[in-house]
Amino acid sequence: MTDVLRRGRASLAFSFFTQGVTFALLVTRIPAIQDRYGVSDALLPVFLAAVPILAGVGSVVTERLVRRVRPGRLLRWSQPVVLAALLGVGIGGHVAGLAVALAAFGLAVGVLDAAMNMLGVSLQRAYGRSIMLGFHAAYSLGGIVGASLAWVGAHWDLALWVSYLPVVAALLPAALVGSLWYVDGGGDGGAVRGTGEGGGAAFKVPFRMLLPLCLVMTFAYIGDSTVSNWSAKYLQDVLGSSEQLATVPYNVYMVTTLVGRAIGDFGVRRFGAVAVVRGGAVVAAGGFAVVAGAPGAWVGMLGFTLLGIGLCVLVPQTFAAAGRLAHEKYGPGASDAAVARLNVFNYVGFLIGSPLVGALGDAWSYRGAMLLPMVLVLVTLVYARSFAAQPDRYGGGHERPRTADVGRGSNGL
Repeated sequence: MTDVLRRGRASLAFSFFTQGVTFALLVTRIPAIQDRYGVSDALLPVFLAAVPILAGVGSVVTERLVRRVRPGRLLRWSQPVVLAALLGVGIGGHVAGLAVALAAFGLAVGVLDAAMNMLGVSLQRAYGRSIMLGFHAAYSLGGIVGASLAWVGAHWDLALWVSYLPVVAALLPAALVGSLWYVDGGGDGGAVRGTGEGGGAAFKVPFRMLLPLCLVMTFAYIGDSTVSNWSAKYLQDVLGSSEQLATVPYNVYMVTTLVGRAIGDFGVRRFGAVAVVRGGAVVAAGGFAVVAGAPGAWVGMLGFTLLGIGLCVLVPQTFAAAGRLAHEKYGPGASDAAVARLNVFNYVGFLIGSPLVGALGDAWSYRGAMLLPMVLVLVTLVYARSFAAQPDRYGGGHERPRTADVGRGSNGL
């Protein structure tokens, strides 16, 4: 059984890594995509907003699909679609083709994100200890690799298809082979099953139960999108940095996110999820405060570094808490429905975060605008108790056995 779980964990981590590479290659080459297809500045926001909206639709659909189809099977087939859609963006020549490729990308990403996190939550339960942050660390590593590959493509002025084709050719078959070892959480008392078996029963998880976690997810992604979309402009226009130096904060943010997630599981095991989430929220709020009050670029970069350390723990722990809470209250199988529902608020935060900060910055000041995500992330402290694991506590000497008996339901899933 230990070997089954280890292979499942490694294959799922590779899936997170692949998605990190894929998403970074898309979003970091947006200017090149705009030039290739002749998309106007007025039309570009429509294309950019369509992807998270359709991803939200894909996540809602996934909540229904997992009643009949196991998450591992959904992930097995959605990841190749995402990779193919990325290649479609690179080889197309007409705006209509771009629209179709981005629509396929968005819908498939919604399914993929939900399914990945469903599998991560069920594997964490099977392990009996926190491993969820490690999966998201693999995603962050993929994002760094993808952004680096995008930089190479931009530096050497490579055509989009030249940048995308080798990546897709390498990752797609590897992802398909890796998918053979996905491990699903069973719906019959918690058995761990392979991805070839049927889906579970229908579960309706009350939205009221998930509302605190949905808010935390939204606020975390508002913070993340603020860094992604405004860090370079803020450093250059507000703090007076050079154009070259303005590109550094996001890279620092990604690296600290990777480091924080790589070691975060140890913190959860030692101190518990509630303490880690509270600490992350306080550090992230402190980062926004430093950014808002920074007298110069280097202090501003210190703030963005703190943001990476603080925000990185919130999203993985929110998924873990939602799955655990639904499982405890409604039994095996409810976890998947809860994760799919929660995943929608990933895209809600991404959609509203950047425009909200931009509108506030234009109407007031960008320094003042940085205080908005600071306040929102502090709201997480109000809901921190929602992350408490009862009766199973990951951390503080309360770990359960790390192995499970396949097919007998003894792992507590």
